[in-house]
Amino acid sequence: MTVRVRFAPSPTGMFHVGGARTALQDWIYAKQHGGVFVLRVEDTDAARNRPEWTEGILSALDWLGIERDSYEGPYFQSANADEQRAAAGRLYDAGRAYYCDCTREMVQARTGNSYSGYDGFCRDRNLGPGEGRALRFRMPDEGETKVVDLVRGEPTFENAKIEDFVIARADGSPVFLLANVVDDITMGITHVIRAEEHLPNTPKQQLLWDALGVKPPVWAHVPVVVNEKRQKLSKRRDKVALEAYRDEGYLRDAMRNYLMLLGWAPSNDREIVPWSVIEDEFRLEEVNPSPAFFDEKKLRAFNGEYIRALSVDEFIAACQPWLTGTATIPAPPWDPASFDPAAFAAVAPLAQTRVAVLSEIVPNVDFLFLDEPSFDDAAWAKAMKDGSADLLDGAAAAYADLPSWDAETLKNTLEEVGAARGLKLGKAQAPVRVAVTGRSVGLPLFESLAVLGRERTLARIRAARARL
Repeated sequence: MTVRVRFAPSPTGMFHVGGARTALQDWIYAKQHGGVFVLRVEDTDAARNRPEWTEGILSALDWLGIERDSYEGPYFQSANADEQRAAAGRLYDAGRAYYCDCTREMVQARTGNSYSGYDGFCRDRNLGPGEGRALRFRMPDEGETKVVDLVRGEPTFENAKIEDFVIARADGSPVFLLANVVDDITMGITHVIRAEEHLPNTPKQQLLWDALGVKPPVWAHVPVVVNEKRQKLSKRRDKVALEAYRDEGYLRDAMRNYLMLLGWAPSNDREIVPWSVIEDEFRLEEVNPSPAFFDEKKLRAFNGEYIRALSVDEFIAACQPWLTGTATIPAPPWDPASFDPAAFAAVAPLAQTRVAVLSEIVPNVDFLFLDEPSFDDAAWAKAMKDGSADLLDGAAAAYADLPSWDAETLKNTLEEVGAARGLKLGKAQAPVRVAVTGRSVGLPLFESLAVLGRERTLARIRAARARL
């Protein structure tokens, strides 16, 4: 048997990090078993069917390393509508499904309970297709349905507790439960790896597989991804779009590594490991079924470690989208003609040790490429206190006469200027830093001044003094 897994996202306008985790698990499982990864876009909801949203899915998978032409598809669920309708017809003809004209209000009136499920009223009325009649699958009256799950063991469901569920609407269009099964059968899917939120649907889908005369797939329901309050990640409440993390400057390798830790861990208590180790060691059977906490702070720390592991040249290359702007990343605040690659290369090793996401490179280096620094009001107010004017005057005078312009000389000189005024270096450099960079924190000051140059440094110190 050739292992065939499928990833079946809906084009919703963003790529959920939980879906990204599942896609990677599908991808690795297929690769480990010499199998096939199938991409199926579940596009039957017309409101969610936009070409740009499908392109977003493909682009996100590309970024994860699941690149186009390396998998089957994309297939589109809407293209299989005829087979889905035919399957519904076969179930009806075999007596496994029946038509029902009951409304929700009718069921509630009969049962007296607004929360009760369908009561099977139309099971033996022998209705045929017609306006207002949905097609329901007839559940077995007795017994149980056992689901063999690589993650959760063998969860068992009593058939009598599952209502006769709708498989096709009154207009004949199949609902998700049936469409999903028919598509998996058509595409020869052998293993279904998906989030645990789908587990309650699994006994229904397994019975549909059986009723259609096909052996059900191997199931694996991986843990739901939750926030710090242990609530399921929601796009309405939480930061869940993979594209947002990508455009903020998270590295692919860091994101992939972190996503794979949501419910699983490599050997020997390791967390940050090469992708090749994950591909070799990952086992679905070892996935923890408990909810997995998506900790953005931990992801950020991961990303910082991955950034620091880059060579300087790799770091410079990785920063380019934020230094120029792209279709999804805003352009930096400086005029493109003002950008100096050599100046950036000079401070890149300093920035590399300080940024946790690549977008932070812009506020760290913008002082080099702006005509004037962009001042942070709070930083200005804190640094420019009594005595700052005299300190800036002294710094400008001392710096103007320096025989050499290097970080060590700049540091020693400002230390002397501060000492003459009873200030330690930390206090003396605060107004100079804000005057030159506009901020109270950033790259090492004296290395920054060395790259900025004497003329521009003095001009900024004098301009800041004039503002006081």
